[in-house]
Amino acid sequence: MLPETPHRSEATVEETPTADAGPAGHGGRRRVAAWAITALAGLLVLVALTAPNQLTRLTPAAFLRIPLEALATVAVLLVLPPWPRRVVAGLAGFTLGLLAVLKVADMGFYGAFDRPFHLGVDWVLFDDAAGFVSDSFGRTAAIGAVVAAVLLVTAVPVLLALSVLRLTRLVVRHDVTARRSVAALAVGWLVLAALGVRIVPDAPVADSSATALVYDHARQVRAGLQDRKTFAAELADDAFGNTPADQFLTALRGKDVIVAFVESYGRDAVEDPEFAPQVGAVLDDGDRRLRAAGFASRSGFLTSPAMGGGSWLAHDTLLSGVWIDNEQRHRALLASDRLTLGTAFRRAGWRTVGVMPAITQDWPEGAVFGHDRLYDNRNLGYRGPTFAYAPIPDQYTLSAFQRRERPEADRRPVMAEIALVSSHSPWTTIPRLLDWDSLGNGRVYRDATAATEKPQQGVRGDATTRARAGYRRAIEYSLSSVISYVERYGDDDLVLVLLGDHQPTPLITGEGATRDVPITIVSRDRAVLDRIAGWGWQEGLRPGPQAPVWRMDTFRNRFLTAFGPHPGTAPGRPR
Repeated sequence: MLPETPHRSEATVEETPTADAGPAGHGGRRRVAAWAITALAGLLVLVALTAPNQLTRLTPAAFLRIPLEALATVAVLLVLPPWPRRVVAGLAGFTLGLLAVLKVADMGFYGAFDRPFHLGVDWVLFDDAAGFVSDSFGRTAAIGAVVAAVLLVTAVPVLLALSVLRLTRLVVRHDVTARRSVAALAVGWLVLAALGVRIVPDAPVADSSATALVYDHARQVRAGLQDRKTFAAELADDAFGNTPADQFLTALRGKDVIVAFVESYGRDAVEDPEFAPQVGAVLDDGDRRLRAAGFASRSGFLTSPAMGGGSWLAHDTLLSGVWIDNEQRHRALLASDRLTLGTAFRRAGWRTVGVMPAITQDWPEGAVFGHDRLYDNRNLGYRGPTFAYAPIPDQYTLSAFQRRERPEADRRPVMAEIALVSSHSPWTTIPRLLDWDSLGNGRVYRDATAATEKPQQGVRGDATTRARAGYRRAIEYSLSSVISYVERYGDDDLVLVLLGDHQPTPLITGEGATRDVPITIVSRDRAVLDRIAGWGWQEGLRPGPQAPVWRMDTFRNRFLTAFGPHPGTAPGRPR
């Protein structure tokens, strides 16, 4: 590379035809191609610098900004000697490529979980994402997604490094013009920043978003490191950790207690005008039917630590009584001896089981949650088809649980944690509610016309409209399955805790949705509901807008307190 001069440089051979370049037409084409490649490199760098990290903000106007980082980088490159300049340009481009990959990861996480990607703890979720794609769309789609992700992570940084190197050669060739342009743009940037000029909200024309993004993620990692000590103290501070076994759950002795999580059953399902009329009709009809069978119910809301996905975080939080909103906290819980709701039931004499139809491998959470036995995809005896992501229909899951754990009266009471997954995205294929006696081993679901519904077919509108229609129908099916189960198999000794794990993705709820999920307790024994009279929960299966809202991590302590010994009462005995 030649010294800074407005004359020739190493870029000349690429951007102007040589004397032996051939006919004039051929040289002209080479010149046009060279400038086209340079323009494409500039566009790529500009997009990488100014692109927002959320898909909802990805509009053409969002790119109409002056990135401070570009001005600073050009200024530095102009004063460096040739060899260091090439090194700095390559590193700057490669770093910009990594930043672009980070923005894509943020887009995905905002779209799925309504939060940015966490550099410290979220890597494990990519394996879960590949499994979701495989289960929902097939192995070929999963392989394609993995290949695309690998290409993105490897190719984008290299491509941006080459782009910055090419632009650097152009800048050096026209260094006088470049210096003047940088000075003028820097003055303009300061003026625009002082005036706060914006073309679109949250996107000032005087842009420094790349630096802010790096800072935010660095702060996120630092906060994660500090949170390890904070969370360790929270785990150790357990008001019920040393409670004697005979003091647990005395008001529920002899009851079968089911804690059923309905996938993606969020507050929007009962309040959004597009869902509430139909979902509300299912709940209201179920309430009438259950009342006729002697049952009563109380409902409220819990604020989940998860959004759009991460069901295990909600299970962790509800059962352990501590707030678990990321993988780091999840792993810390697994390594702890924290008392969970299932462990309390087991100590008090219940047989405890987990029913997890989507689990296909060893599940260490089972031991933490106090399960004596785990039923998963491998031992529920299902021989039917899968339904998009959901491997087993909810009605079959409940039927298999009933056959295995509640077949007769002369037995120990059971406490079950059940995950109902038919309402898991992508909501393209869902089961129909069938006669309970017809379920058998699930082969009945192979009759597509009788047992399968494709709720998105025939729905007019874009992909979001079809997804919302599928979500609504899936929630209706899951709730109908639970209501029908209680109606068919419920008795005086059944207590059902029914709740959502989290709201669906922002694709369904839109931006700004709460993280609240409905929760309901159903029982035929009025004494059970009298124990929670002070909670202020509303009657019925559907909580209204004024129903109380608690953080999900407060439920364990409230539940153990409500159903523990009250003054003047004696502990009962498990049957």
